[in-house]
Amino acid sequence: MSTRPALFIDRDGTLIADAHYLSDVQLVQLLPATGAATQLARSAGVPVIIVTNQSGIARGLITPAQYEATRERTTALVESVGGAILATYHCPHLPDVTGACDCRKPGLGMYHQASREHGIDLTRSAYIGDRWRDAQPALATGGLGILVPGRETPAEDVRRAEAAAEHHANIAVCHSLIDAVVLALTRLGIGDLPPSSPPHPLPV
Repeated sequence: MSTRPALFIDRDGTLIADAHYLSDVQLVQLLPATGAATQLARSAGVPVIIVTNQSGIARGLITPAQYEATRERTTALVESVGGAILATYHCPHLPDVTGACDCRKPGLGMYHQASREHGIDLTRSAYIGDRWRDAQPALATGGLGILVPGRETPAEDVRRAEAAAEHHANIAVCHSLIDAVVLALTRLGIGDLPPSSPPHPLPV
């Protein structure tokens, strides 16, 4: 039964530096806000689930073993700074190579799988990342979608998210991952924020 919320967070460009088809475990590097953001989620009692498109596997640029190594390294680094990752889901497909699938973001396949396996209520969850496709699932699930623009975020993705936010109360743009987690916890009314946490996104 789907009963608890989660923070679905993108990996490359949101939690770790985007190395473009990451195959070398030595290149896994947490972004500056990742520690504080995942610590906050853990303190609030809301699980973090990573959802990531990994078309490099379909392209032949990353082997499944290399992906697994970077997945394990990411989880270990997050845990080393006081955060926690409940689970990681990835889509290894690329439509032009492997055909259509239901898991490639913004498709909902990975989210439905997480819901089944971990009892996640998708309507009470947040969808966070540095691309529009990371936030877009909220329009289908009724949860909260948050774009966190980074160095690799296309300007068109920012425009689409900002335009969507004008018409949909469950879409937002935050300029740090910490702000996004605070907004998710407060707007969705999930978890228990520490007393020292701000009740709204921090100013840019």
